[in-house]
Amino acid sequence: MFKKILNGLIDHPILTSLFVTDFGILLFHRPPFIFSLLMLGALMVMCMYFGQKLALFNN
Repeated sequence: MFKKILNGLIDHPILTSLFVTDFGILLFHRPPFIFSLLMLGALMVMCMYFGQKLALFNN
């Protein structure tokens, strides 16, 4: 399962770098409230995209 996640992230390098950058900014910095809401929304959209794209528990 871990290998499937890594392969999915490697297949989409631009989205992966956006995901990591967005997560790091939200975790370690305090952006303004409205900007942080937009970034959190973008992070949720990327998580849903990766979740659907990887489909880890499909039989």
